Amino acid sequence: MPSSSEDPVGSSLKGSLILADPSLREPTFFQSVLLLTEHSSEGGAFGYILNRPLGRGVGELIGASVLPPDQRERLAEVPVFMGGPVSTEHLTFSALGWSDADGTLQYSTHLSAAEAVIYGMEGFHIRAFVGYAGWSEGQLEGELQQKAWIPHPPEKSIIEVANVDQLWKMLLRELSPWHKIVADEPDNLGLN
Repeated sequence: MPSSSEDPVGSSLKGSLILADPSLREPTFFQSVLLLTEHSSEGGAFGYILNRPLGRGVGELIGASVLPPDQRERLAEVPVFMGGPVSTEHLTFSALGWSDADGTLQYSTHLSAAEAVIYGMEGFHIRAFVGYAGWSEGQLEGELQQKAWIPHPPEKSIIEVANVDQLWKMLLRELSPWHKIVADEPDNLGLN
């Protein structure tokens, strides 16, 4: 998996994070951290924004008639995130886990409610996403060449929902002294 200092263009970033560059001011992706669940130069890329919680649980968005009672009970408190600007009318489940044995992120996406319950019972952290982020063939590679995104290896800290508010700044600080300074600047530079 490429580190943040390698040139990512041409190699798959599947399973990696991408951080919005500090210069990326577009509101949807401003200070965002995405998990790329699919990526190839021929097929494009697909992922979810990990740090855009909607402040609601699945139980608040899905009525009692939609899920069987046992699934609804187990998933009611699962946090819902804005996964990206594409297909925002759909809710999907994902499971995130961390293997301490080999220091890798384990994930499964596009889960049904029943599958999410099973993963949750196995100890995975379940999240629900409204929408996703997608790039057509070559689009993400172009944005990487333009330095809109910073590739970053996944870390265990992305799994905990408690970290989402500061996730982008926390990961950015690790990259370099310059990034640390930028991460600690106010969002509105006019206030600096």
